[in-house]
Amino acid sequence: MALVTPEDKLYEIIIAEPAIIPLVNRFDISLGVGDRTIAEICANKGINIDLFVTIVNAYINESFSFEKSFESFGAQDIISYLRMTNNAYMRFQIPNIERHFSALISHSTGNNNLELLFSLFQEVKQEITSRIENDEQVWFKEILEHENCAPVGQLDIDVNENIEFDTTIEDKICDLKNMFVIHLKGDYDRNLCHAVLFAIISLEKDLKQNDRIRNNVLYPLAVALKKQYQK
Repeated sequence: MALVTPEDKLYEIIIAEPAIIPLVNRFDISLGVGDRTIAEICANKGINIDLFVTIVNAYINESFSFEKSFESFGAQDIISYLRMTNNAYMRFQIPNIERHFSALISHSTGNNNLELLFSLFQEVKQEITSRIENDEQVWFKEILEHENCAPVGQLDIDVNENIEFDTTIEDKICDLKNMFVIHLKGDYDRNLCHAVLFAIISLEKDLKQNDRIRNNVLYPLAVALKKQYQK
């Protein structure tokens, strides 16, 4: 998809990429956006337009990277969005999967491996929880400290640094999805099973898309801030 601009109508972006609905909700934008442009909606909501457009582009374009200095928003703005995302995982998406999973197990016979799959999901939940705790206690805290103390001026942001990012969460949730598709056995409630699987797939996609924001937007800025802080 072509890069989103402030002049684009938000409804067209949502229809083309429905996966951005959770992202839009995190900015307190409800459905029923009319035919207003992104710029008009952001102005009405008091949202930083450049931040919104950058996050949407990072979310829907795998090849997106931020290649200029942050002129109208900084690390704190991105962290605020990621905190809203983390909150959505822990308060809504993960509990929703757990509720449907518990109902699926209780409405299915005992000759299946749903308990095993549920234990794998608990491992995914623990990995997500641990990363969120590290975000709050270490990573976000360090970035904000550097942003508050680093000298004002141009940041040398290198978006091409060859960094290996941890994919443990993505690997585990992919394994869980594959277990459902390939190895599920026994009698089970198909509607509940589909609800659980679709929710897991939705979470997997959302995690991958938000990892692009973490890795392609926040991480290069964090590295630049740290280098400037150490000067």
